[in-house]
Amino acid sequence: MHSNLTASDTIAAQLRRHRARRGMTREQLAAACDRLGATGLTYAAIVSIETGRRKPDGTRRREVSVDELLALGLALAVPPLLLALPLGSEERVPTVPGRDPRETHTVWKWWTGEETPTLDGPIDGRYVPETQPVGEDGPKWSAAWAENAYPASLYPEFERRRQAVHKAYLRAEASDKRRADQKGRTDAWTDYTHRLEELAHQIEDMARAGLRIPSLRPDLIEDMKGLDMLLDPSILELKDTE
Repeated sequence: MHSNLTASDTIAAQLRRHRARRGMTREQLAAACDRLGATGLTYAAIVSIETGRRKPDGTRRREVSVDELLALGLALAVPPLLLALPLGSEERVPTVPGRDPRETHTVWKWWTGEETPTLDGPIDGRYVPETQPVGEDGPKWSAAWAENAYPASLYPEFERRRQAVHKAYLRAEASDKRRADQKGRTDAWTDYTHRLEELAHQIEDMARAGLRIPSLRPDLIEDMKGLDMLLDPSILELKDTE
């Protein structure tokens, strides 16, 4: 069933919850926001947000902007996304006007690009993706979403592989320092090379998608180039410093 509840209502409830947990007054929260430069988040504004005062048509008098969400999260030391999508404390959250509230973790995955939103429905008990194209002659909505969400999968995987390379390198270095047997050292450096090659593949995927490559340690770049792991080594020529 649709409702007039919005993400700002969820944020308001979470502000009250986290303030109470920290023993923080509205005045203190306003002061913390002011220190962050969010001068519009005054005591009066926070009262209006938290109480959710309504207009005659039932809509909120005071919504929370994206800029304010970031400031409020930082002021409360809470990841901003958790104020809007409180995993573990709210079973369902609002989505967009005219659509049903949905499971919090499902909406979380929409926001992070992990999952294609399913706003239409329920149809035979199931929700389905938007069926209209993007624009008059644009691509199918779900295809456009998948294309635009692609970076959301590439960057976390890049970080995972970079950490795996770092750990493998430390293990290989440690095997040299403790003078492990030849097989142990060989296995350790082979694992490092394998992890480095996986990272190189991820970098090439990101380059093909036209994405900026995060900084890498110069020695990792040298190893990738020295071992011919990159089809186009120039994609890392400007990434040789942390």
